[in-house]
Amino acid sequence: MSRNSASSAELCGVCANLCEQCATHCEQLKDTHCQECAAICRQCAEECRKMAG
Repeated sequence: MSRNSASSAELCGVCANLCEQCATHCEQLKDTHCQECAAICRQCAEECRKMAG
């Protein structure tokens, strides 16, 4: 990203998708730590989407 690579946006998009998948899975589980993981993954996905532009 620091070199403005043409792949940066694509990689950030992949990261956002993976974080969303993780959040969706963790939300289905009842444990508190899984719900916390889901929330953090959603935040990560949002930041990755911002970086993807």
